[in-house]
Order: sequence, then structure tokens, then C-alpha cells
Amino acid sequence: MTLIREPGPAPAPPGRRLPSATVWLTLAVLAAAHVLAWQGTGFSLTALAQGWRGMASFLGDALPPDFDWETVLQPSLKAAAVTLYIGLLGTTLSIPFALVLAVLAARVTAYGTTSYQAARSLLSFLRSVPDVVFALIFVTAVGLGPFAGVLALVVHNTGVMGKLWAEAMEESDPGPREAMRVLGASRLQTALHAVLPTVLPQLVGLLLYRFDVNVRASLVLGLVGAGGIGFLINQSIKLFRFDQMATHILVVLVLVIAVDQLSALIRRRIAP
Repeated sequence: MTLIREPGPAPAPPGRRLPSATVWLTLAVLAAAHVLAWQGTGFSLTALAQGWRGMASFLGDALPPDFDWETVLQPSLKAAAVTLYIGLLGTTLSIPFALVLAVLAARVTAYGTTSYQAARSLLSFLRSVPDVVFALIFVTAVGLGPFAGVLALVVHNTGVMGKLWAEAMEESDPGPREAMRVLGASRLQTALHAVLPTVLPQLVGLLLYRFDVNVRASLVLGLVGAGGIGFLINQSIKLFRFDQMATHILVVLVLVIAVDQLSALIRRRIAP
């Protein structure tokens, strides 16, 4: 005779937990930080609303843009090409330096604690100093012009791209690395034949991303004398020729969209 066991009572649903004291403390700190930031920056929606006349006057002077070919548009296109060249060279010339530092700064390929900490510290320094500061330094060394902008991007981009590449290497598949070490391969051989091939698409994707960013950064570098279309924008503002400034901004917009579309196309082609 089979005994049928009566089903027991359904378990009570777990009670809703109240936020812990740590969560409340974190929210309070964030709220206090935002209040201090609001006061410290002088953030005022009233001042913004009261300044509509100045913005309207500015837009009235900027529109319509000045599309004169000889004096505005042709120089703008040439300067945009220089801006593109600055971003291109600033990206490609930093590749060998970033790659070496990335290998030394990744735990899976580093040669020891000393080299690892030294490479990490150098990357942190190059990354923390803005490219505009490097541009000002190189302007005093080599003079005004695009060359100073290229040097500034090379130095700064080495720090940023080296950090991104090091993190990509640390997240690589450990299987090929372990197989190379079992065969007695050195760290350099492991990096060249096991780590880099597995993360190459990621490295190329990060490189294209940095190229996109560097083209935009080269525009800002032109404002401090590093050449390119940023210099023309700064010059137009100083001369109160906002209609010419609007033309230069439109050219920048076309350049940025073209670079973004090209980068996206290449990323889709190399995607696994």
C-alpha cells in the first residue's frame, strides 16, 4: 500500500530587505558631493535663462556661415586635412611604444614585479597629463605648428593605448599561454605567439577607437598653437568672425563623421 504524502505548506516568500546602512551612507555622501559641486561650479539655471540674449546675438553673427571659397572654405579644408594628419601620425607613431609598455604592464607577460610596476607608473603618468599640456611643452621646444601636436599625441596616446592594450592582454585566453609555458617558451615567445594573436582583433579595435579620439583631440590642440583647423577656429573667434567659425565647425563635423564611419567599417571587417 502506497502512502500519499500531503503536500506541505508553501514556503513563505522572502521578506523585502531594507537598504543597509552602507547604502544609505553612500547615497548621503553622493548627495552631499553633488550639492558641493553645484555650489562650487556656480551652476545656475537662472543665469542660463537670463543669458539668452547673448546666445541669440552669437547665433545671429554665426548664421549663415561664410562659404567663400578663397578666404574661408579652401583654407578650412586644408586645415582639416592637417588636423587629420596630426591625429593619424599621433596614433600610428605611438604604436611601438604603447605595445612595449603594454607587454611590460600586463601581468601575464611582465618580466617581473619591478618592470611591471615601472611600466604601470609610466603609463599612469603619460595618461594623467592632458595632451594639451604636452602640446604646450612641445610648442616651446619645436615652435608653433602641427609637429608639436603630433608629438603631444604620441606621448599622451602611448599612455592611454598602452593601458588599454595591457588590460586586453590580461583578459586573454589562458589556454595558449599555459601550453607555451609547458613547452618551455620564454615570456617574450609567449607574448608573441600566444597572447598577441588571441587579442589582435581587440588591439586593432582599440587602436581605431583611439584614432577617432585623437582626431578630435588634434582639433583642441590647434587652439594652443599646434596647427590644424583648431587654429582657424581660434583665430575666427578672436577676430569676431563667427560666420567663418561656423564654417570651420561644419567642416570639422564632416571630418569627424567620415572618420567615425571609416573606423566603424574597419571594425566590422575585423570582428570575429
